[in-house]
Amino acid sequence: MVNDSSKAEVVLDYKCLLGEGPVWDAKRKVICWIDILNGHIHQYSIESKKHTTIQLNEMVGSIAICSDGTFIAGLKSGFAFIDRESKKIQRITDPEAHLPNNRFNDGKVDPEGRFWAGTLSLTEEPKAGNLYVLEKDLSVSKKIGSVTISNGLAWSPDQKTMYYIDTPTSEIVSFHYEKGTGEISDRKVIIKIPRQDGYPDGMTIDSEGMLWIAHWDGWQVSRWNPQTGEKINKISMPVARVTSCTFGGDNLEDLYITTARKELTEEQLEKQPLAGSLFVLRNCGAKGMPAFEFERPI
Repeated sequence: MVNDSSKAEVVLDYKCLLGEGPVWDAKRKVICWIDILNGHIHQYSIESKKHTTIQLNEMVGSIAICSDGTFIAGLKSGFAFIDRESKKIQRITDPEAHLPNNRFNDGKVDPEGRFWAGTLSLTEEPKAGNLYVLEKDLSVSKKIGSVTISNGLAWSPDQKTMYYIDTPTSEIVSFHYEKGTGEISDRKVIIKIPRQDGYPDGMTIDSEGMLWIAHWDGWQVSRWNPQTGEKINKISMPVARVTSCTFGGDNLEDLYITTARKELTEEQLEKQPLAGSLFVLRNCGAKGMPAFEFERPI
């Protein structure tokens, strides 16, 4: 069992307020992630060691890569395309224009090239958020209602199951997933995170179908078997607010981990000065799957 915080290395000397949503761009060998509250998209080239930032001037809850190389994002103002070179924002639609106190949070592309992203209230009002899917024709539908902090998403290697986290429930749930239609059904609670381990935040899945879950206020990333609900592994982290993780590197064997320093006191920051950093656990003992891309209409 890997359980040694010294194995998780800081990728670069930069700290986010609320680092989140890491995405590995395999074509460019770039790790991308966001700082939600500061409205930043970060990109770091593993080869050139160059770090670039796109300033959006509004909160960004999630990003994914499109088939043409641009970003698709869930912003405070809804779904949008973002050009990585010009940094221009092309707005698509805002399904919650009538809910000005909500913002988008975690999002991912499914095996069929749709973008799923959920919302939450800025005050974290219970059951004020929803989970949406943006189809390839740019139409939007609501898939799950009355969630509090819509968070981690993943799809099983056989593409028949979707996994989902609404953070305050401390639960990971599974749905039967129809790839062709995007319909989800047969909701089941498969994992319950013990309160002493913090709250489940973002997650990813490896090629063996095991879930890797980031623990907010839990000082760890954990690996679980979704079939049995068993915790297989724990990676201790030097910071409390672990927000998400994704596989990257040439063989998808490196685990990139985002963290936050939001609302930590000076005393807490003295004990965890690396809070907000992007970490990597090299050769983590598992292999990820390539990230799906949003099939942007021509």
